[in-house]
Amino acid sequence: MCLAIPARITALHDGAMATVNAGGVTRDVSVALLEAVAVGDYVLLHVGYALHLISEEEARETLRMMAQTGLLQDELAEMAGTSGGQGA
Repeated sequence: MCLAIPARITALHDGAMATVNAGGVTRDVSVALLEAVAVGDYVLLHVGYALHLISEEEARETLRMMAQTGLLQDELAEMAGTSGGQGA
């Protein structure tokens, strides 16, 4: 489905890259579209890019709503590359 999903930055790397964690799934993503990020920040991810900084509260609420509607599991599976997927 390819929705933007909240994730927490766990490490920063050269070349405007960061490692993020979303629901236990870790992935390296580009943070080039953001002016400044730090380890511990929450971002919205979409197709390998951090698009927007968000608060921890907003991240938790968004993840809660995605889980309630059944979207979270599919998005995390797609992020992990384990989706039987219907594509983006």
